[in-house]
Amino acid sequence: MLLSGITLKRVVATSAVAATVTLGAGLTGIAQQAATLNGAGATFPEPLYQRWASELRKANPPLQVNYQGIGSGGGVRQFIAGSVDFGASDNAMTDEEVKKVKNGVVFVPTAGGPVAVVYNAPGVTDLRLSRKVLPQIFAGQVKNWNDPAIAADNPGAKLPNQPIRLAVRADSSGTSFIFTNALSAMSPYFKGRIGPNRAPSWAGSPLKGKGNPGVAQIVQRTPGSIGYVEAAFARQNKIPMAQVQNSQGEFVAPTQEAANQALETVKFNPDFRVNQASLGNPTSGYPITGLTWIMVYRNYEQPGKADAVKRMVKWMLTDGQKINDQLDYTRIPSSVASQVVQTVNSEVK
Repeated sequence: MLLSGITLKRVVATSAVAATVTLGAGLTGIAQQAATLNGAGATFPEPLYQRWASELRKANPPLQVNYQGIGSGGGVRQFIAGSVDFGASDNAMTDEEVKKVKNGVVFVPTAGGPVAVVYNAPGVTDLRLSRKVLPQIFAGQVKNWNDPAIAADNPGAKLPNQPIRLAVRADSSGTSFIFTNALSAMSPYFKGRIGPNRAPSWAGSPLKGKGNPGVAQIVQRTPGSIGYVEAAFARQNKIPMAQVQNSQGEFVAPTQEAANQALETVKFNPDFRVNQASLGNPTSGYPITGLTWIMVYRNYEQPGKADAVKRMVKWMLTDGQKINDQLDYTRIPSSVASQVVQTVNSEVK
């Protein structure tokens, strides 16, 4: 039975690279054994995880969580290899990947948010990109900023006569999956040529950056460039963000309200994954919006690890969700969050 999707509230961010975080369990007055958990993966939620760290190291230091943002693909690989205590990905693992995890998997959705289309086009301040044109740009079909297709989306704008430089991820990335999943829903050609992928085979010779910060830096420094990053990185770095046309024909900016609208109808499967095809084609709101997960094992061999994971997950999905509202990420619906906590408490050993 599907778990009903509920309005998801959103959270903004601070910068993020590899992060060492100290997470408290949030259980006041109860003696707790000190423990360390090591995780790696997505950079999309890394600003949120850093903020959680900042707040929680002041609240209750016995539980230390070391998190390294290496991209979703790297997080999945390390989780499968058993070299971390938890992985993190913006694209929940596939069934084939799950089968490779000898100690089993429990999926923990932590947040959601929009992926912004960022650009550096001299003289252009309010770029609009239709569902037709955006996939054409990233499929290499529209190659110049003054192309008539872009001009049609932006009547009256003074578009530069300048080649478009694509800025994409160098690493295997859940942000890339969210982006290509949405563009695949917009364009059959894009879906056939590139398709939803953590590590897409892009047309031409795009500029490549590691993590969301890497792509953001490329766009900032390269006139004529266009790329995609988690919206918080764009806001933090003051990079212009395009309005993207949704399935209702509306041009929408990647705001908290628009992300909430896009995720209103999301339904979680019993294992807390979602149907990615429906996630990539929302009926309203900002059309390039996704969710992010951590993956924890069902069985931990080292004493104390399972209890530490339970404490961490409970805090993330209760007190931690309040921080989402401040940092421009969506919340996980409370009804889903409570079921996830119950599942982790009963199934993680």
